[in-house]
Amino acid sequence: MLLEVDTLQSGYGSAQVLFGVTLSIAEGEAVTLMGRNGMGKTTTVRTIMGLLRATSGRVRWRGRDVTRAAPHIMARAGLGLVPEGRHIFPNLSVRENLVMAERRRDTGREAWTFERVIDFFPRLGQRLGNAGNQLSGGEQQMLAIGRALMTNPDLLILDEATEGLAPVVREEIWTRLGQLKQTGLAILVIDKELEELTALADRHYIIEKGEIVWSGASANLMADKRVHETYLGV
Repeated sequence: MLLEVDTLQSGYGSAQVLFGVTLSIAEGEAVTLMGRNGMGKTTTVRTIMGLLRATSGRVRWRGRDVTRAAPHIMARAGLGLVPEGRHIFPNLSVRENLVMAERRRDTGREAWTFERVIDFFPRLGQRLGNAGNQLSGGEQQMLAIGRALMTNPDLLILDEATEGLAPVVREEIWTRLGQLKQTGLAILVIDKELEELTALADRHYIIEKGEIVWSGASANLMADKRVHETYLGV
């Protein structure tokens, strides 16, 4: 197993948010983490990445306990994060945002280079000299994904993959994620687009008030309207 999260607990100060989250991702697998706002999705990602300290439970990467590992250790190990809000460097150019993240790793797949990222997102190639804060929201998301790919990760984590983007841009992002899955890259994605998520992913987890309350395959999720209404409705 690539990533194993076992009864993970964490929070912010005295406010506990996660109450025993358990999930796993295999090599080359696409998995979603779904739930309404404020249920612990981003906290789960931040705790896995070492940006937030776990108070209990375990995170294992390729069987190794990395529960207390720092974020840069997790990145070097092969986890690439596309955070909610994108967090690109606003004063660096598109080229600089990409080049600064470059890391060569032997993943057994074709390496992600600057040229390959530009081929993957042609729109970025038209904006190489533009600063991050001169890009549209969709271009910033492409840049955030490209930056994560430049680290040559084994697992790409996307927190709110298409939030706030125009429909045509959302469609392009989902197409690109499908192409990434075909390369054998494992993906953990958070988003609210149920149809697109079920088309992309092999398995799904639903989190409610810091606990995993449902997990299963796409066919099971689409067939269970009760789950939609109980855990995914606004």
